[in-house]
Amino acid sequence: MKTSKNTLILDYDALKNVINAHKTLGHRIICTIGSWDMLHVGHLRYLIKAKEQGDVLVVGADSDRGIKIYKNELRPIIPQDERMEMLQYQDCVDYVTLVDDIDEKGRWQYSLVDTIRPHLFVTTPDSYPEDQINEIKQYVEEVLVLPRQAEDTSSTAIVEGTVKKHLETMLAGLKKQND
Repeated sequence: MKTSKNTLILDYDALKNVINAHKTLGHRIICTIGSWDMLHVGHLRYLIKAKEQGDVLVVGADSDRGIKIYKNELRPIIPQDERMEMLQYQDCVDYVTLVDDIDEKGRWQYSLVDTIRPHLFVTTPDSYPEDQINEIKQYVEEVLVLPRQAEDTSSTAIVEGTVKKHLETMLAGLKKQND
C-alpha cells in the first residue's frame, strides 16, 4: 500500500521547489485540479490517464469553500482534508495540494499553474469555458482535454440517485401506511 508521506504539499513555494527539481531531472510535469468529491471509478480512470501523459502528476483538490461557491451549499460531501488524503493513496498521484483561489463567481484564478508551470494541464470538456482554457494556456505548454472516463458516473449523479431512491422508499412506505 502506498503511504501518504511527503506527497501532500500545501505551500505552493515548497511545491515549486520540488517540481523544479523534477524538471531539472528532465521529468514531464502533469497537473490537474478538481473537487474529487466522493472519489469514484471515473475519477481514478481520469487520474491514471493524466499520469500516462508524463512523469509527475500534481493534483489540486478544490477547497470546501470553493466547491460551495461553484457547486452549491450542500457540497462537498467529503471534507477537503479527507479528499486530499484519498488522493494521496492513489499510485498514479505524486503530489497533492489544496486549491483555494476561487473567486466569488466560482472561477479559478490559476495560482497553482502560475507557480509550478507544468508542461501539461489536463481537464475535462465541461470543466472550463473556452476563454478559461485560453487563459490556462498562458501558464502551461499544453492543455489536454480528456473525455469523462465513466459516462454515467459522477458524484452528483450518485448523490442524487441515492437521495431519490430513499425518498421513493419513504413515500412508498407512507402510502402503504395510508392504504
